[in-house]
Amino acid sequence: MDKLNENGREKKQIKLGEIDTGPILIALLLGFIAVAIFVILRRRSAGRRDFLLTGLSESGKSAVFMQIVHGKLPETFTSIKENVGDYHAGHLSARLVDIPGHYRVRDKCFELYKRKAKGIIFVIDSVTVQKDIRDVADFLYTILSDSATQPCSVLVLCNKQDQTTAKSAVVIKSLLEKELHTVRDTRSRKLQSVGDDEVNKPITLGKLGRDFEFAHISQNIQFFESSAKDKELSNLTNWIDRML
Repeated sequence: MDKLNENGREKKQIKLGEIDTGPILIALLLGFIAVAIFVILRRRSAGRRDFLLTGLSESGKSAVFMQIVHGKLPETFTSIKENVGDYHAGHLSARLVDIPGHYRVRDKCFELYKRKAKGIIFVIDSVTVQKDIRDVADFLYTILSDSATQPCSVLVLCNKQDQTTAKSAVVIKSLLEKELHTVRDTRSRKLQSVGDDEVNKPITLGKLGRDFEFAHISQNIQFFESSAKDKELSNLTNWIDRML
């Protein structure tokens, strides 16, 4: 009887020893890596909960802000300081920050919030965009080339579509790509003349030697049309909801 038990134990030990533990260890390691990546990404995203409304003065940023936060249009005025409010979608929420569009205050204000931004909404006046294309492209390039905005998704909101002379999102995208190509070349020459100082050095957008295209940059950029006046902002709210 003892011999039978010993033989049984020997057979069990042999079977255990014959098990290939390699795949098990690999699976455990991959599982650990996946959990670690998930935790890191959650921590990074947890530190970014703001959606920044940016753009030139008179583009309609404050009207967009008031409509989706308070459900009403504001009195006509030029903002000289940021507007901050909570955006709610069911049990989820985010902070919406309306950055002033005036060139004397917008850069300083954007600097305060850019590292907390999860998404950037760049609002464009679709009626005057062709006239203001250089200023629009210059400001957009500043935002997109900032190292702090690289993790952000970007929405170019072509506002004031209720007006008959408004340019479509397709036309505005084409105008911007052409002008951003010029802005990039101008800034690249300035950087070369300044030297190789890496401190706060902006990122050069797109592929050098090729025409500028939004498809060539790291941020996920989408173009939507809207009208704050007519409360046609579902494209914007759906975009925010998907990222909450």
